[in-house]
Amino acid sequence: MSIVIGVSGGSGSGKTSFVSALKEKLGDSVCFISFDNYYKPRELQQIDSNGVKNFDLPNSMDIESFLEDLALLKAGAIINKKEYTFNNANIEPEIITIQPKEVIIVEGLFIYHYPRLKEQFDTKIFIEAKDEIKIIRRIKRDQVERNYPLEDVLYRYEHHVIPSYKKYIEPYISDMDIVVCNNRSYDKGLEIVRVYISSLLT
Repeated sequence: MSIVIGVSGGSGSGKTSFVSALKEKLGDSVCFISFDNYYKPRELQQIDSNGVKNFDLPNSMDIESFLEDLALLKAGAIINKKEYTFNNANIEPEIITIQPKEVIIVEGLFIYHYPRLKEQFDTKIFIEAKDEIKIIRRIKRDQVERNYPLEDVLYRYEHHVIPSYKKYIEPYISDMDIVVCNNRSYDKGLEIVRVYISSLLT
């Protein structure tokens, strides 16, 4: 039976960087699956009162497909999933192949919000950072990686990201097994999590 570990946190908290660092330290001994690759198609996303598509809602995700793939991974099947590129025309999406492992690490924004998914986690990790730090990281990421203009990034952060964090992400901090502070660095927290996961593998 696979052990499933969740890693979540607000947008700009550094959860994706944290998971990337875990990959470097743990290598092929564990597998990683990103909830970011399970957004519904752009045409199915909810539109706010100003006509802007809101990707920062739980219903923007294809939770059914994700649960199906997670179940397959736990059963020992290989998953092939098309990368979601956040509508960035400068990026050609790849097909991501995920090999099943004893430990499965799930990373994503709303992973603790869905009861059927939350109950899958043997360990729940949360990456936290101050709001002013998260917005700076969000601006840098969305302009460089996702080709979003600054005005769009700021609008979405104020009207979509912050309300969503307060309603669908922050309330679950008290349920976490491990909270990693990432205002300056997550190095200490990363080492704690690495040692913990390594102990599971032995």
